[in-house]
Amino acid sequence: MSPSIYALILAGGSGERFWPLSRRTRPKQLLQLVSEKTLLEETVTRLQGFVPLERILILTNVEQEASVRALLTDFPRENIVAEPAKRDTAAAVALGAGWVAARDHMATMVVLPADHVIKDTAAFQATLQTAATAAEETGALVTIGIKPTWACPGFGYIEMGEPVKVRPASKRAAAIHHVLRFREKPSSDLAETFVSKGNFRWNAGMFVWSVATVLGEFNRHTPELANFIAQVSAPDRFEKTLRDKFGDLPKISFDYAIMEKADRVLVVEAGFDWDDVGSWQAVASYFRNDEEGNAANCDITAVDSSNNIVFDQDGTKIALLGVHNLIVVRTGDALLVCHRHQAEKIKGLVGKLAPELQ
Repeated sequence: MSPSIYALILAGGSGERFWPLSRRTRPKQLLQLVSEKTLLEETVTRLQGFVPLERILILTNVEQEASVRALLTDFPRENIVAEPAKRDTAAAVALGAGWVAARDHMATMVVLPADHVIKDTAAFQATLQTAATAAEETGALVTIGIKPTWACPGFGYIEMGEPVKVRPASKRAAAIHHVLRFREKPSSDLAETFVSKGNFRWNAGMFVWSVATVLGEFNRHTPELANFIAQVSAPDRFEKTLRDKFGDLPKISFDYAIMEKADRVLVVEAGFDWDDVGSWQAVASYFRNDEEGNAANCDITAVDSSNNIVFDQDGTKIALLGVHNLIVVRTGDALLVCHRHQAEKIKGLVGKLAPELQ
């Protein structure tokens, strides 16, 4: 009998890249960017038939908790947990591991970001099943690797080693390899080298492991986090430990704290489509495009205008005349007009705005 599978969805983060649509209380995963559902709703829906709702934990923060609860009205209320302080992903995963361990020490655990676009649900679940089988049979930490479509310097990379054979999880079982090492976000030239070598994959922050394996790695590499897991998974101690202890945990990423130090790490190549949708330029690929390269989610009239990105929250008619390479985003209380090549600076702009607009 296969172990039960639990899922931790990481739904925190800030709301800066997609300003003015995004705010501190409404970050990317709470936006309807590519469909009528928010990215968080899409993430939960994608697990249907693979992980039941009662075995899914959504981890958010105190600023966004109310928005998450208002959005997911049919989700188990006790399975939405707000971090009481801002920490990094190692503390978040430790909290999730403790939550699962309190319910089933023999379980397999999946960790997923809440803000990715994945259309092929069947292929996604098949890849997760392959990863779960690999985790159960080998006792390794397993990560999902995305085959690069271009030499992106904004992602971390996974260098793959020799292939690994495990019992096929399905007819759509994906390739599995040893991980040689994790590479931080590279320069553009180094990213080109990675892609040309062919054995590098993007690190999308998706993980699968047995609870016993990940607890062992926490004990080995981060005793402070391991001690927190022991306390938070104790009977009737979850809420008190979360409130009293979480804010004292170290600010460190899970990759750095555990993945880069563990001896047994495997990578399963994603058999599904994947998009990080990290900017307005990325989201524009899901909008309607005209012959001049103007992309919009609403009705526009463009004269002598090209390569613009237009988003209007209310579907207002927008006209463009003699402008090129702009991003125009309109919401009920704010308007952004910027050059599309300056989009990376939107985060800096947000910090200069009045607090009620951030």
